[in-house]
Amino acid sequence: MIRCHLARMMGEHKLRIADVARETGLSRATVTLLYKETAQKVDLNAIKQICVLFDCTVGELLELMPSQND
Repeated sequence: MIRCHLARMMGEHKLRIADVARETGLSRATVTLLYKETAQKVDLNAIKQICVLFDCTVGELLELMPSQND
């Protein structure tokens, strides 16, 4: 499972989904899927835009969690 820390980062910066969508140029739907950790696929440009906005690395935004099958 891949964990997305967008919700935590948004909380730390006091940003709403609409704020992130506006600042990154991403659709509100894309930001919502990442925020709720329900995205099945994510465009690399979306990851890049979010990392630029929060001045973070991909590893700080996304984290690979061990699956229960391991």
